[in-house]
Amino acid sequence: MGMTITEKILAAHAGKDVVRPDEFVYANVDMALGNDITAPLAIRVLEETGVNQVFDKDRIALVPDHSTPNKDIKAAELCKQMRNFARRHELTHYWEVGRVGIEHVLLPEQGVVVPGDVVIGADSHTCTYGALGAFSTGVGSTDLAAVMATGQVWLRVPDQLKFVFSGKAGPWVGGKDLILYTIGQIGVDGALYKSMEFDGEAIRALGMDDRFAMCNMAIEAGGKNGIIAPDDITREYEEGRAEREPTYLQSDPDAEYEQVFEWDASTIEPQVAMPSLPSNSHPVSECAGIQLDQVVIGSCTNGRMADLRIAADLLAGRKVAPDVRLIILPGTQAIYKQAIDEGLVDVFIDAGGVFSTPTCGPCLGGHMGVLAEGERALATTNRNFVGRMGHPNSEVYLSGPAVAAASAVAGEIIHPDDLA
Repeated sequence: MGMTITEKILAAHAGKDVVRPDEFVYANVDMALGNDITAPLAIRVLEETGVNQVFDKDRIALVPDHSTPNKDIKAAELCKQMRNFARRHELTHYWEVGRVGIEHVLLPEQGVVVPGDVVIGADSHTCTYGALGAFSTGVGSTDLAAVMATGQVWLRVPDQLKFVFSGKAGPWVGGKDLILYTIGQIGVDGALYKSMEFDGEAIRALGMDDRFAMCNMAIEAGGKNGIIAPDDITREYEEGRAEREPTYLQSDPDAEYEQVFEWDASTIEPQVAMPSLPSNSHPVSECAGIQLDQVVIGSCTNGRMADLRIAADLLAGRKVAPDVRLIILPGTQAIYKQAIDEGLVDVFIDAGGVFSTPTCGPCLGGHMGVLAEGERALATTNRNFVGRMGHPNSEVYLSGPAVAAASAVAGEIIHPDDLA
């Protein structure tokens, strides 16, 4: 019996020939990640237990992205703690404001994570890197502390699920729509502690930006990890970028899955997740007419160049509705600069939007777009829980960049094809 790509990666990092679901392993970690919310807690644990050195200064990444540029004194103190730790241990992968970006966009862009890696991050959306063909998953801050000290993680090999999208996705349907559809079908706990492997003609047609968006939201179905086996698109992305030698793996033809889901992508409309769960996903045609106060395009889900280009195409020559605030946040400084070079920023500003520095900001209700009571936002972010973006009596709807941009112009949720 063969193994899936997830099982192969875990076996290789645990020093085993074979691993199976429910087996517990100690796996060597290629990269450990923390941000300005989670890393300070891990640092405190290390200091309280007397650990005075990390396992490898080149294998730890600290990214100040959630509340930066510092939104208040508390945020400034947390970032200072992380900054001082990075300096003290001479960490290779620490990015200061002005060079930083949203962690799950920045690390692949910089080649810090590569195919075949085991990546452990104190952030639930660490599963993003599965788009490269890596095993990546989120942990708590104390677990991150243990990894930073030992270079290993103890975990249970997850059961395996496979999601096969056949056919050709229609216009405006991208990775965000396919993952929202998936979560809508199986629920927020439908993949609880399971590996979510995505495959099929429609997946292979996706660019890397859309693949990142899909794997990013595996956690919203409870998944331990999301993963897409690498192909020529992955190899092209990694060429000249990877700081370590990638390992390109595939699932064996006789690998076993607990369940295989098969859907025809050509039948899937652009999706909107209504409050207050990502699983409350519906075709955009069923949500049309819902009035909006704010639209956010960005985050670790949809803050990449492909997303900004889609938004700019729809906003060009148009104006944002008078009662709507449009906030656009690029994923990294490189994306910021490329958006300037391609003239996209002119489009956004001329349309009446604000284009600002890379930050997680509004996604977690931190800053740069917090909602007041009764306000309603449509966002390309990954969660729409009660109070996620501000007041508990506000509402958050989720979509891809096409629906978000078109809806910003209309002032209400709208299918991009219906934009006047």
